[in-house]
Amino acid sequence: MMVDALLTEPALAPEEDLLTEEAFRPEPRHPFPSSPPARPKLAPHPRRTRATPLLPSEPALFPWLARRFSPGEATVWTGPSVAVEPVLELLYAGSALARGRISLLEGANRFHPYRIGELGRAFGVDATETLRRIRIARAFTAYQMVALVDGWAREVRRHPPTLLVGHDLPTLFADTEIPDDERSALLGHVARILAGLAREVRVPLLLTLTPDGFERFRVLADEGPPWSDLITFARGPGTLRLRALRDDARVALVPRPAGQTGMEQFGGEFAEEVIAWGVPLRPTTRRSRRG
Repeated sequence: MMVDALLTEPALAPEEDLLTEEAFRPEPRHPFPSSPPARPKLAPHPRRTRATPLLPSEPALFPWLARRFSPGEATVWTGPSVAVEPVLELLYAGSALARGRISLLEGANRFHPYRIGELGRAFGVDATETLRRIRIARAFTAYQMVALVDGWAREVRRHPPTLLVGHDLPTLFADTEIPDDERSALLGHVARILAGLAREVRVPLLLTLTPDGFERFRVLADEGPPWSDLITFARGPGTLRLRALRDDARVALVPRPAGQTGMEQFGGEFAEEVIAWGVPLRPTTRRSRRG
Protein backbone atom coordinates (compact mmCIF):
# COMPACT_ATOMS: atom_id res chain seq x y z
CA MET A 1 0.00 0.00 0.00
CA MET A 2 1.38 3.44 -0.92
CA VAL A 3 2.17 5.47 2.17
CA ASP A 4 0.54 8.59 0.79
CA ALA A 5 -2.73 6.68 0.35
CA LEU A 6 -3.06 5.98 4.06
CA LEU A 7 -4.90 9.24 4.68
CA THR A 8 -7.91 8.23 2.62
CA GLU A 9 -7.90 4.43 2.79
CA PRO A 10 -11.39 3.52 4.12
CA ALA A 11 -10.83 -0.23 4.49
CA LEU A 12 -8.18 -0.19 7.20
CA ALA A 13 -8.96 -2.33 10.21
CA PRO A 14 -8.96 -0.47 13.57
CA GLU A 15 -5.52 -1.75 14.47
CA GLU A 16 -4.25 -0.47 11.13
CA ASP A 17 -5.60 3.05 11.55
CA LEU A 18 -2.23 4.62 10.90
CA LEU A 19 -3.12 8.27 10.78
CA THR A 20 -5.94 9.74 12.85
CA GLU A 21 -7.40 13.11 11.91
CA GLU A 22 -10.28 13.19 14.38
CA ALA A 23 -11.13 16.55 15.92
CA PHE A 24 -10.26 15.21 19.39
CA ARG A 25 -13.99 15.19 20.16
CA PRO A 26 -14.03 18.60 21.85
CA GLU A 27 -16.80 19.44 24.29
CA PRO A 28 -19.06 22.41 23.45
CA ARG A 29 -16.98 25.56 23.66
CA HIS A 30 -17.60 28.29 26.20
CA PRO A 31 -17.35 31.97 25.21
CA PHE A 32 -13.76 33.16 24.96
CA PRO A 33 -12.44 35.70 27.47
CA SER A 34 -11.74 38.94 26.28
CA SER A 35 5.51 41.53 20.75
CA PRO A 36 7.17 38.85 22.63
CA PRO A 37 10.08 40.28 24.66
CA ALA A 38 13.44 40.64 22.96
CA ARG A 39 14.67 37.73 25.07
CA PRO A 40 11.75 35.38 25.88
CA LYS A 41 11.48 34.13 29.44
CA LEU A 42 12.85 30.60 29.65
CA ALA A 43 11.79 28.18 32.36
CA PRO A 44 14.39 27.88 35.14
CA HIS A 45 16.63 24.89 35.62
CA PRO A 46 16.91 22.18 36.87
CA ARG A 47 14.86 20.25 34.37
CA ARG A 48 12.97 17.10 35.15
CA THR A 49 14.42 13.93 33.72
CA ARG A 50 12.58 11.60 31.36
CA ALA A 51 12.32 7.87 31.92
CA THR A 52 12.74 7.12 28.22
CA PRO A 53 14.72 9.03 25.56
CA LEU A 54 12.80 11.41 23.36
CA LEU A 55 15.13 10.74 20.41
CA PRO A 56 17.83 8.16 19.64
CA SER A 57 21.51 8.83 20.24
CA GLU A 58 22.38 8.84 16.53
CA PRO A 59 22.69 10.71 14.20
CA ALA A 60 24.43 13.44 16.20
CA LEU A 61 21.68 15.97 15.51
CA PHE A 62 19.18 14.04 17.66
CA PRO A 63 20.99 14.46 21.02
CA TRP A 64 21.50 18.14 20.21
CA LEU A 65 17.77 18.59 19.65
CA ALA A 66 16.73 16.43 22.61
CA ARG A 67 18.67 18.64 25.04
CA ARG A 68 16.34 21.51 24.13
CA PHE A 69 13.18 19.77 25.38
CA SER A 70 11.80 19.42 28.89
CA PRO A 71 8.54 17.88 30.20
CA GLY A 72 5.78 20.38 30.85
CA GLU A 73 7.55 23.12 28.88
CA ALA A 74 7.45 24.43 25.32
CA THR A 75 10.35 24.39 22.90
CA VAL A 76 9.80 26.92 20.12
CA TRP A 77 11.30 26.55 16.64
CA THR A 78 11.16 29.59 14.41
CA GLY A 79 12.34 30.14 10.86
CA PRO A 80 11.30 29.78 7.21
CA SER A 81 9.28 26.66 6.46
CA VAL A 82 11.96 25.44 4.05
CA ALA A 83 14.42 25.43 6.95
CA VAL A 84 12.23 24.17 9.81
CA GLU A 85 10.18 21.45 8.13
CA PRO A 86 13.00 19.14 6.95
CA VAL A 87 14.24 18.96 10.56
CA LEU A 88 10.68 18.51 11.82
CA GLU A 89 10.18 15.53 9.50
CA LEU A 90 13.52 14.14 10.65
CA LEU A 91 12.32 14.50 14.24
CA TYR A 92 9.16 12.50 13.42
CA ALA A 93 11.28 9.67 12.03
CA GLY A 94 13.71 9.83 14.95
CA SER A 95 10.84 9.64 17.43
CA ALA A 96 9.61 6.47 15.74
CA LEU A 97 13.11 5.00 15.93
CA ALA A 98 13.09 5.72 19.70
CA ARG A 99 9.63 4.07 19.89
CA GLY A 100 8.01 7.36 20.82
CA ARG A 101 4.51 8.58 20.00
CA ILE A 102 3.63 12.03 18.70
CA SER A 103 0.38 13.94 19.03
CA LEU A 104 0.35 16.56 16.27
CA LEU A 105 -1.88 19.56 15.60
CA GLU A 106 -1.25 20.63 12.00
CA GLY A 107 -2.09 24.27 11.30
CA ALA A 108 -0.53 24.72 7.87
CA ASN A 109 -1.67 21.56 6.04
CA ARG A 110 1.92 20.57 5.27
CA PHE A 111 2.18 17.02 6.55
CA HIS A 112 3.81 14.71 3.98
CA PRO A 113 3.35 11.06 4.99
CA TYR A 114 5.33 9.65 2.07
CA ARG A 115 8.45 11.67 2.91
CA ILE A 116 8.15 10.89 6.62
CA GLY A 117 7.66 7.20 5.92
CA GLU A 118 10.74 7.15 3.71
CA LEU A 119 12.81 8.87 6.39
CA GLY A 120 11.70 6.26 8.90
CA ARG A 121 12.63 3.52 6.47
CA ALA A 122 16.10 5.07 6.07
CA PHE A 123 16.55 4.58 9.83
CA GLY A 124 15.36 0.98 9.65
CA VAL A 125 11.76 1.62 10.79
CA ASP A 126 8.95 0.39 8.57
CA ALA A 127 7.13 3.31 6.94
CA THR A 128 3.80 2.05 8.22
CA GLU A 129 5.14 1.85 11.77
CA THR A 130 6.58 5.37 11.53
CA LEU A 131 3.18 6.79 10.59
CA ARG A 132 1.37 4.64 13.14
CA ARG A 133 3.24 6.51 15.86
CA ILE A 134 1.85 9.91 14.79
CA ARG A 135 -1.70 10.93 15.66
CA ILE A 136 -2.55 13.98 13.60
CA ALA A 137 -5.46 16.40 13.62
CA ARG A 138 -5.61 19.09 10.96
CA ALA A 139 -7.54 22.34 11.07
CA PHE A 140 -8.57 24.38 8.06
CA THR A 141 -10.05 27.40 9.87
CA ALA A 142 -9.08 29.32 12.98
CA TYR A 143 -12.24 28.14 14.74
CA GLN A 144 -11.43 24.50 14.01
CA MET A 145 -7.95 25.06 15.45
CA VAL A 146 -9.43 26.49 18.66
CA ALA A 147 -11.68 23.43 18.93
CA LEU A 148 -8.70 21.10 18.45
CA VAL A 149 -6.63 22.89 21.08
CA ASP A 150 -9.60 22.76 23.48
CA GLY A 151 -9.81 18.99 23.05
CA TRP A 152 -6.08 18.24 23.04
CA ALA A 153 -5.83 17.35 26.73
CA ARG A 154 -8.64 14.80 26.45
CA GLU A 155 -7.01 13.29 23.36
CA VAL A 156 -3.62 12.82 25.01
CA ARG A 157 -5.22 11.25 28.07
CA ARG A 158 -6.75 8.62 25.78
CA HIS A 159 -3.58 8.13 23.74
CA PRO A 160 -0.53 9.21 25.82
CA PRO A 161 2.27 10.61 23.62
CA THR A 162 5.94 11.20 24.32
CA LEU A 163 5.90 14.51 22.41
CA LEU A 164 3.27 17.13 21.58
CA VAL A 165 3.74 19.13 18.37
CA GLY A 166 1.84 22.24 17.29
CA HIS A 167 2.89 23.07 13.73
CA ASP A 168 2.25 26.69 12.71
CA LEU A 169 -0.80 27.06 14.95
CA PRO A 170 -1.26 30.84 14.39
CA THR A 171 -1.26 30.59 10.57
CA LEU A 172 -5.01 30.14 10.26
CA PHE A 173 -5.70 33.18 12.44
CA ALA A 174 -4.28 35.49 9.76
CA ASP A 175 -7.58 35.22 7.87
CA THR A 176 -8.62 38.79 7.08
CA GLU A 177 -12.28 37.89 7.69
CA ILE A 178 -11.59 37.50 11.42
CA PRO A 179 -12.03 40.83 13.25
CA ASP A 180 -8.89 42.00 15.03
CA ASP A 181 -10.44 41.95 18.50
CA GLU A 182 -11.80 38.44 17.96
CA ARG A 183 -8.43 37.25 16.62
CA SER A 184 -6.71 38.58 19.73
CA ALA A 185 -9.23 36.85 22.01
CA LEU A 186 -8.91 33.54 20.15
CA LEU A 187 -5.11 33.53 20.24
CA GLY A 188 -5.12 34.47 23.92
CA HIS A 189 -7.44 31.56 24.61
CA VAL A 190 -5.17 29.19 22.65
CA ALA A 191 -2.11 30.36 24.60
CA ARG A 192 -3.80 29.79 27.96
CA ILE A 193 -5.07 26.34 26.96
CA LEU A 194 -1.55 25.36 25.84
CA ALA A 195 -0.20 26.52 29.22
CA GLY A 196 -2.74 24.34 31.05
CA LEU A 197 -2.03 21.41 28.74
CA ALA A 198 1.71 21.59 29.42
CA ARG A 199 1.11 21.64 33.18
CA GLU A 200 -1.29 18.71 33.03
CA VAL A 201 0.31 16.18 30.69
CA ARG A 202 3.98 16.78 31.65
CA VAL A 203 5.47 15.84 28.29
CA PRO A 204 7.56 18.12 26.04
CA LEU A 205 5.68 20.47 23.73
CA LEU A 206 7.15 21.64 20.41
CA LEU A 207 5.67 24.74 18.77
CA THR A 208 6.85 25.86 15.32
CA LEU A 209 6.45 29.43 14.09
CA THR A 210 7.22 31.12 10.80
CA PRO A 211 9.45 34.23 10.97
CA ASP A 212 6.37 36.45 11.42
CA GLY A 213 4.79 34.01 13.87
CA PHE A 214 5.94 35.95 16.92
CA GLU A 215 4.23 39.07 15.65
CA ARG A 216 0.98 37.18 15.06
CA PHE A 217 1.14 35.18 18.31
CA ARG A 218 2.62 37.72 20.70
CA VAL A 219 0.45 36.50 23.57
CA LEU A 220 2.28 33.16 23.56
CA ALA A 221 5.23 34.68 25.44
CA ASP A 222 3.01 36.22 28.12
CA GLU A 223 0.20 33.71 28.65
CA GLY A 224 1.45 30.49 27.08
CA PRO A 225 3.44 27.66 28.67
CA PRO A 226 6.95 28.21 30.08
CA TRP A 227 9.65 27.94 27.45
CA SER A 228 12.38 25.35 27.67
CA ASP A 229 14.27 26.87 24.73
CA LEU A 230 13.95 28.89 21.55
CA ILE A 231 15.70 27.63 18.42
CA THR A 232 16.05 29.81 15.35
CA PHE A 233 16.60 28.27 11.91
CA ALA A 234 18.43 29.91 9.02
CA ARG A 235 19.13 28.40 5.63
CA GLY A 236 22.17 29.25 3.55
CA PRO A 237 23.87 27.78 0.46
CA GLY A 238 24.35 24.11 1.28
CA THR A 239 23.97 24.73 5.02
CA LEU A 240 21.20 24.81 7.61
CA ARG A 241 22.06 26.66 10.83
CA LEU A 242 20.31 26.26 14.17
CA ARG A 243 20.86 28.45 17.22
CA ALA A 244 19.50 27.67 20.71
CA LEU A 245 18.82 30.68 22.91
CA ARG A 246 19.29 29.13 26.36
CA ASP A 247 23.00 28.37 26.07
CA ASP A 248 23.70 30.06 22.72
CA ALA A 249 24.53 26.63 21.29
CA ARG A 250 24.90 26.69 17.51
CA VAL A 251 24.96 23.90 15.00
CA ALA A 252 25.41 23.85 11.24
CA LEU A 253 23.99 20.97 9.24
CA VAL A 254 25.93 20.27 6.08
CA PRO A 255 25.70 17.51 3.44
CA ARG A 256 29.17 16.11 4.04
CA PRO A 257 30.49 12.63 4.85
CA ALA A 258 30.78 11.79 8.55
CA GLY A 259 34.16 12.75 9.99
CA GLN A 260 35.00 15.27 7.28
CA THR A 261 35.71 18.78 8.56
CA GLY A 262 35.68 22.19 6.97
CA MET A 263 36.45 25.83 7.70
CA GLU A 264 35.01 25.56 11.22
CA GLN A 265 38.28 24.01 12.41
CA PHE A 266 39.94 27.44 12.09
CA GLY A 267 37.59 29.13 14.58
CA GLY A 268 36.47 32.73 14.17
CA GLU A 269 33.09 33.16 12.48
CA PHE A 270 33.09 29.44 11.69
CA ALA A 271 33.40 28.39 15.37
CA GLU A 272 30.25 26.33 15.67
CA GLU A 273 29.41 22.69 15.93
CA VAL A 274 29.09 21.12 12.51
CA ILE A 275 27.02 17.98 11.99
CA ALA A 276 26.65 16.00 8.80
CA TRP A 277 23.07 15.11 7.96
CA GLY A 278 23.91 11.51 8.78
CA VAL A 279 20.71 9.92 7.53
CA PRO A 280 21.65 6.51 6.11
CA LEU A 281 21.09 6.06 2.42
CA ARG A 282 18.42 3.57 1.53
CA PRO A 283 19.75 0.60 -0.47
CA THR A 284 18.37 0.34 -3.98
CA THR A 285 18.32 -2.43 -6.55
CA ARG A 286 18.60 0.03 -9.41
CA ARG A 287 21.86 -0.50 -11.27
CA SER A 288 24.02 2.21 -12.68
CA ARG A 289 24.06 2.38 -16.48
CA ARG A 290 27.82 2.57 -16.27
CA GLY A 291 27.91 -0.78 -14.43
